[in-house]
Amino acid sequence: MATGTLQRPKFDNFAALMERLGGVPLERIRMDAPPGMATEKDVLAVRAGPEPRLCELIDGVLVEKAMGIRESILASFLAHLIHDFLGVNAEGIVLGADGMIRTFPGQVRIPDVSFISWENLPNDEVPDEGISNIAPNLAVEVLSPSNTKAEIDRKLQDYFRAGVELVWVIDPKTRTAKAYTSPIDVVPISKTGSLDGGSVLPGFRLSLKDLFACLKRRR
Repeated sequence: MATGTLQRPKFDNFAALMERLGGVPLERIRMDAPPGMATEKDVLAVRAGPEPRLCELIDGVLVEKAMGIRESILASFLAHLIHDFLGVNAEGIVLGADGMIRTFPGQVRIPDVSFISWENLPNDEVPDEGISNIAPNLAVEVLSPSNTKAEIDRKLQDYFRAGVELVWVIDPKTRTAKAYTSPIDVVPISKTGSLDGGSVLPGFRLSLKDLFACLKRRR
């Protein structure tokens, strides 16, 4: 569960802001609220607005989530496979790319796919809230061209600080992946390798070849 308090940094200039956010492109920084002053209410308002956008909340800044067609298809396919797996092994729930997670007070992250075990859900039911206060056991990031290494590194820090146990970072460009059990403990997965649920999703295994096959028409 998310813990801790948020210390809002002061930004003297946009260069300092960009560095703090991990070098995300300026076009992904939303001005619906002044940078450094945005809140969770702004996150929900942008999602419900006339032109809905999914934004993460980082140090009081709204950062639009990067997502393209390939990334969306891969995330949806993976969420579908995990959902089917959970139908047989009813260990928890799977969230898609609009499942907002409060990693700690004032910080909101949005994994492309996430899994939360029933053990972490109070009263064995899904809470009725726009932003979940329950850290997922598994978080998945499907890289988009505008994602930077520094951005993902910081996101990993946030995930594991919140209590996430396993993070898969999937790279559509190289068709490889990385499995993290901490921000620094990582297992590279080659094109011929597989995503393994380990102790988080025991029995779940998916080859990257089968995952990326969803990007082409099956014949």
